Amino acid sequence: MANPTAGGGLAREALPRLRAFAIEKQWNAEFRSAGSAAEFAQIAREEAGAGRMRIFALGGDGTFQALLNAVAGNARVSIGILPAGGGNDLASELGLPPDPVQAAEMILTRGEEVPLDAARARTADGAERLYMGGGGVGLDAEAARFASGVYRKMRGRSRYLLSAIRALVKFRGIEMRVSMEGAEQSSLQGTALVLGVLNTPSYGGGLRLAPEARLDDGRLDLVLLESLGALKIAGILPRLAVSGEIRTARIQRHRVTRARIQTERPCAFHADGEIVGMTPVEIAVVPGAMRVWRPRTAGPA
Repeated sequence: MANPTAGGGLAREALPRLRAFAIEKQWNAEFRSAGSAAEFAQIAREEAGAGRMRIFALGGDGTFQALLNAVAGNARVSIGILPAGGGNDLASELGLPPDPVQAAEMILTRGEEVPLDAARARTADGAERLYMGGGGVGLDAEAARFASGVYRKMRGRSRYLLSAIRALVKFRGIEMRVSMEGAEQSSLQGTALVLGVLNTPSYGGGLRLAPEARLDDGRLDLVLLESLGALKIAGILPRLAVSGEIRTARIQRHRVTRARIQTERPCAFHADGEIVGMTPVEIAVVPGAMRVWRPRTAGPA
């Protein structure tokens, strides 16, 4: 299933090559496209209901999230990602190459399906959403608005960096309090630039907030990046642009099974770059939430 708008049009460009690959390899694949996230989810549910056992999303982390939520709970279905998005953080962690045709060939020739964890976020309106990558409150959520708006046609990490710089113009640190389970301490509070809850080491096109995160350890990585002045932010941007790393003493990391985030004012929470609701938000790990395809030669998830 394809999201043609993903990655600034990368998915649309990849479709003809994938069709040619399927014909060449005699891969019994059916290709379907959707014009919106709602249509994508509806098609996925229809295919799963009709007995389709393997469904792949051609797009980015947000496209995969739509597929995950559409078929979660269906034990007969396994899912996968053919990377064609702006960030492709999940595909990278799964050991897939950035080219969707190469990823398809790798999965077809030496793929395996494995049970992986997900995070379940419950926002202030009571709505619940699963995500398998990273979510958060703060500058990254504000940047997500620009990334899916004025910069949606840009490709690669520059899309997210420019979105973050744009969001910084009017952003001020958020006073927040977090209750945690499964961690060495039960709560933390402070003024945050970013508060992320990740299941993968990175999100936002390679922003490595949680380098120790794993997809199958029954834990989520909660990361608090404290509010920084403009000069300190400017100092970390060059390394961030090149490697995605953030090096500062103003960062805390905790391994959790559940967290509740409360903020001084209602703030947007994003999951894999998609705004899913407002704070307060509760996030919990869902161990082995879905069977996902990855290369058999991949290292530990």
